[in-house]
Amino acid sequence: MTTDIQRVSPAEASAKVAEGWTYVDVRTVQEFESGHPAGSLNVPISLMGPSGMTPNAEFLRVIESMFAKDARIIVACKAGVRSLKAAQMLVAAGFTNVIDQRAGWDGVRSPFGQLTEKGWAHVGLPTEAGAPSGRSWSDLRGRALAAAE
Repeated sequence: MTTDIQRVSPAEASAKVAEGWTYVDVRTVQEFESGHPAGSLNVPISLMGPSGMTPNAEFLRVIESMFAKDARIIVACKAGVRSLKAAQMLVAAGFTNVIDQRAGWDGVRSPFGQLTEKGWAHVGLPTEAGAPSGRSWSDLRGRALAAAE
């Protein structure tokens, strides 16, 4: 997979959203509902199940049903690992305007747990919690399924 994905800070991601980019939070439903960037969509790359995290087999299909290949998309997660993987998947699928927000929601930590780069939640950018109508995973998945029928 390609690794030449543009990675931006939370402040840079917020500026891109103000320019019309769409922010897609790829964390689990539970993580998203506990707090996320205001206005973001939740399309998890992994789902939390009874046996832990499992890959979301519907991730790419739902994204492809929602966006044109040239849509301007910012992906982010908790600390930047899952979102980089998601960005690489989208670019490999033909998406041409994908940016990864490094540091994610919580930030990047050293191997000793020290915060080395603040995430969205820690830099004073707008946040919200819960499952916003039309932007939650259940709503977006349902819309994609309905469009496929």
